[in-house]
Amino acid sequence: MALQQKKALSKTSKVRPSTGNSASTPQSQCLPSEIEVKYKMAECYTMLKQDKDAIAILDGIPSRQRTPKINMMLANLYKKAGQERPSVTSYKEVLRQCPLALDAILGLLSLSVKGAEVASMTMNVIQTVPNLDWLSVWIKAYAFVHTGDNSRAINTICSLEKKSLLRDNVDLLGSLADLYFRAGDSKNSVLKFEQAQMLDPYLIKGMDVYGYLLAREGRLEDVENLGCRLFNISDQHAEPWVVSGCHSFYSKRYSRALYLGAKAIQLNSNSVQALLLKGAALRNMGRVQEAIIHFREAIRLAPCRLDCYEDPREPTQEAHKELSARYAVTQTLQ
Repeated sequence: MALQQKKALSKTSKVRPSTGNSASTPQSQCLPSEIEVKYKMAECYTMLKQDKDAIAILDGIPSRQRTPKINMMLANLYKKAGQERPSVTSYKEVLRQCPLALDAILGLLSLSVKGAEVASMTMNVIQTVPNLDWLSVWIKAYAFVHTGDNSRAINTICSLEKKSLLRDNVDLLGSLADLYFRAGDSKNSVLKFEQAQMLDPYLIKGMDVYGYLLAREGRLEDVENLGCRLFNISDQHAEPWVVSGCHSFYSKRYSRALYLGAKAIQLNSNSVQALLLKGAALRNMGRVQEAIIHFREAIRLAPCRLDCYEDPREPTQEAHKELSARYAVTQTLQ
């Protein structure tokens, strides 16, 4: 569709009006701008997993003509490609135009930009817009999240959750559930996931971890029901496949778990839970070297997650020692 629009735009741009005062034709009025067409083309490329082409298209738009959504897409694409500097620049440009863009704030924090620097970019709007006193605390909380300080992140988010404006906020509950999981508190993690999905029955984010925790507790019927519910919402996310994979794994159907884990990775190559699932299935099928590759990739993506190092399904004692040592180094550096 975007390509067709671009062709139509090219044709109409060559047609000159007979006089300078003549009104534009209805056809030209209906056409989107060239910049919008390029944005749509970039969207198509990302759906086709052709990120380099998407970046090339967006890079071709002059900086002054880039809208916040264009800069946001560029920032996410750069981040995915491991190009941190241009990603940070693009996220900052989004915040310059839209100081309340929470996704841009999270993007900067995930790229190790200091919380104080990010907060300074929102200070003017916090001081002028009423009822935004929570935002500086929110930034502080997620700065702790991205530095791996689980304890302070939990305490700060809990203080936010008590405020009337953010009480029963699904995103905060999901973040708390994930933090409790990282801290090894499975009981509170499951509790927060349950609260979040009760408030939002269509919630998908984080449900892969929730399914894994339920499976580990032996609640396989609940895992099966969760997987069915998620598939009814969407089969284009990794989470439903991971949840079903956990059910298969803990039912000792490792070949099935391997297939489901691979499908989840195909949909989201950065899914840590999918990598752990596939690695565990490979390990239990005797394919140790392949399993190690998947565990190491999970560690690369989530160096602060202890379960990537100490998962009881680790391939070999030697590999476990190596991965645990790497975790200790990571914690020391922080």
